[in-house]
Amino acid sequence: MAVLAQNTEPMLAGFSPAPVSGWANDARVAALANLNKTGAPMRRDEYWKFTNPSTLLSENPEAAILGSDESPVFDSFDKLLIVFKDGIYQPDLSDDLTGKNLEIQTLGDAMATDIHWAKEIFGVLESRGQLPVARPFAALNTAVAEQGFVLRATGKVTKPVAFRYIRSAENAKAMIHHVIKLDAGAELTVFESGAGAARINTCMEIDVACNASFHHIRAQGRDHERQAITHMFGVLGKESIFRSFTLTVNGLMTRNEAVLEFTGDDAKATVAGACVGDGTFHHDDTIFVTHDAVNCESRQVFKKVLRNGAIGVFQGKILVKADAQKTDGYQISQALLIDDDAVFLAKPELEIYADDVICSHGSTCGATDENAMFYLMSRGIAKKQAQDLLVLAFLDEAIQEVDNAALADEIRGRLAGWTERHR
Repeated sequence: MAVLAQNTEPMLAGFSPAPVSGWANDARVAALANLNKTGAPMRRDEYWKFTNPSTLLSENPEAAILGSDESPVFDSFDKLLIVFKDGIYQPDLSDDLTGKNLEIQTLGDAMATDIHWAKEIFGVLESRGQLPVARPFAALNTAVAEQGFVLRATGKVTKPVAFRYIRSAENAKAMIHHVIKLDAGAELTVFESGAGAARINTCMEIDVACNASFHHIRAQGRDHERQAITHMFGVLGKESIFRSFTLTVNGLMTRNEAVLEFTGDDAKATVAGACVGDGTFHHDDTIFVTHDAVNCESRQVFKKVLRNGAIGVFQGKILVKADAQKTDGYQISQALLIDDDAVFLAKPELEIYADDVICSHGSTCGATDENAMFYLMSRGIAKKQAQDLLVLAFLDEAIQEVDNAALADEIRGRLAGWTERHR
């Protein structure tokens, strides 16, 4: 059996969720069966050959020193704040769970009900995202996660919902699952920030109905020794919008997976990210976008700045099914290697079965432009400052995918602080 051959027992160790019944239990049982069928990922698996999963498979994470204090990302924005400490929801640190055009409750409360709208999403989108590529850590999350929230936007939600993940223990591990539904014409923005745990596994399932807009901005914490694996599963209805941006600064090992499916015509989606890493830093973006509707547009824009042996990985695929005519799929992944020790590994893919499409992908890596460095230095700018300017300019193409100017400036400020600290 795969479960014995590939040993999923360490993945499940330490998680003994309270029993649930009805719709939630059905989803959990199905996810656990899927995990036992696929087994734990191994380095020889196609989508894990660039990233060693062994650090995520141990029963307990290595102790991770707490990162230095800094003001929380998005603190200056008016929002509905929800705080998790060491993976546990903290109501005393969070705002009241109320919002105009917003239904919100904890995952545990939702699971305790006999009938709930989340039944059509929880575990369902994650299960659909298991094909054609198995995602064992997402199945694990569905099977055991008790912490998280279910959100339903019934109209335009004016305040962003901000999930803040903080930690107080050096060896904490966390499993968090969010379920999000946007009704037709609704609009919702979600923030995520913080390291959360020495090792954290998050899963977010998002159903975006016709004419709805979902915006997601994530800033992963500065703790250098943290490990993280995240999953987003999104389904897009007719004329809907899905936008996600992730900022990653530091981290021992980070893998961000996104699986999107266009099911309605004339929809648009963007998945973008900017990351900067130094030393023992491994960062993996793995994206799978399926076009199964007419006249849809997808964009994947990823920029990585790496130095001192840091490793960056990009695996991105666009699948265009036979009936998905007039698809516009764009994908670019680029890395700036500050020294000869940094490594960038890329695997861009296009699989197209329609004949009326515009799809492209590009992937490059290289050192700082010497001519640009000379130009800046010839005008009196010190070498290290000139390099910082080029780094920030390189990352800015990804930041431009954030359509809120204030948020984009916040991200630019965080990156400027990183470059200054690492001169």
